[in-house]
Amino acid sequence: MEACALTRVEWEHLNHMNTHPDQPEAIRALVQDDRVHRDLYLSEELFALEQQHFFANTWNYLGHASQVPAAGDYLAVEIAGRPLVMVRQGDGGVRVLYNRCAHKGSKLVSDECGSTGKFFRCPYHAWTYKLDGAPLAIPLKSGYEGTRLKDCESGQGMVALQHVAIYRDFVFVKIGDAGLDFESYFGDALRAIDNLVDRSPLGRLRVEGGVLRNIIHCNWKMYLENINDTVHPMSTHESATLAANALWQDQPADAPKPMAMEQILPFGAGYDFFDRMGGRIYPNGHSVLGINFSIHSGYAQLPDYEQALAKAHGVERAAEILQRSPQNSVCFPSLALKGSPQAFRVIRPLAADRTLVEAWSLRVEGAPEMLFERSLMYNRLAFSPMSVVAHDDVHLFENMQQGLRGEGNDWISLHRGFDSGELNQGTLEVNGTNEILMRNQFRAWVKFMTLSMQE
Repeated sequence: MEACALTRVEWEHLNHMNTHPDQPEAIRALVQDDRVHRDLYLSEELFALEQQHFFANTWNYLGHASQVPAAGDYLAVEIAGRPLVMVRQGDGGVRVLYNRCAHKGSKLVSDECGSTGKFFRCPYHAWTYKLDGAPLAIPLKSGYEGTRLKDCESGQGMVALQHVAIYRDFVFVKIGDAGLDFESYFGDALRAIDNLVDRSPLGRLRVEGGVLRNIIHCNWKMYLENINDTVHPMSTHESATLAANALWQDQPADAPKPMAMEQILPFGAGYDFFDRMGGRIYPNGHSVLGINFSIHSGYAQLPDYEQALAKAHGVERAAEILQRSPQNSVCFPSLALKGSPQAFRVIRPLAADRTLVEAWSLRVEGAPEMLFERSLMYNRLAFSPMSVVAHDDVHLFENMQQGLRGEGNDWISLHRGFDSGELNQGTLEVNGTNEILMRNQFRAWVKFMTLSMQE
């Protein structure tokens, strides 16, 4: 591939982005083999198209079934600008509906979570619906006799999403009809969820401990890239690791580390450590970073827990579960998992330059309390807006969002480790500092962004 030259046709596509941003050719011209155009981060027009196409064509994480334990319990979430509500049914199932009244469009629940009881009731005109969204009752019913209400959409009740998948209590939705089915979309990337759930001798997880939320003034893709960036910790988080090392430097080599030290010190590992940890890409943008080892591999062992895991899953499977502690597993585009320390992040885009990041903790049923404490501690240390780690990243994300407005260079480099042979690969294992984990995300972005556009 020649340097970074654009063909005349590509330049024409880029120059027409403001007037024809919804043309597939113009979209494809923004993502090259080893770099991407800055408009992917800056353009509000592109973000609107993402809401319409990309997020409608991909499977996005909505919530965890443990968050709606009893009939009538709900979780309200907005995905790609659409208000959704996940609700536990009377028969124990989980259903996802659009959170809007069929009458005038008012949201039926305004709180993030809670219980709606045995039915939904609109706060505007008191139209009510069963938990599955079917119409239940309306005031002044006689006023609708002889009208077309029963024959139109408003008479059918709340609208249920057609594409909902619950995988080991992780609930995903696809808003549009285009794109792949759930299993085809995620494929072997689902093993990351298996590893997380199988850490429970009982095979069950519960979301507990609340959530840490951070609204960052940057594009969502910037945050998602950084999850697979192993080169930044040595410089970005230098102050945090220097402080931790200064506190711990006089301790004997075999001294047991407090949990906070156990989690912070590995951030200062050198480039060689991060390179050797390795990574794996999957089709459709998914990835695992740290397939050999990671900063989480050195956590203190818990013999009783390990024995319980071996009893539940067998010695070989238990060893496989415990030895596999990836740095990050990305279920593209919205979910990032950590098998150990049993935590996950959800990326929820709000605007071209605004992203909500949620950090959740998991209680591993049948496991020692220390595992849950480890999850809570890690989220506080690494992902809290006031943590010793996250504020470094947030500062740089917002700096980058501002810096990209500078003229003279319209491109973001993703050249590190590029090999033209990677273009025809589906699943591929690479060194841990290879930017293919990011290139893989952008290739998936193009695929699903243009999937439902007219050629």
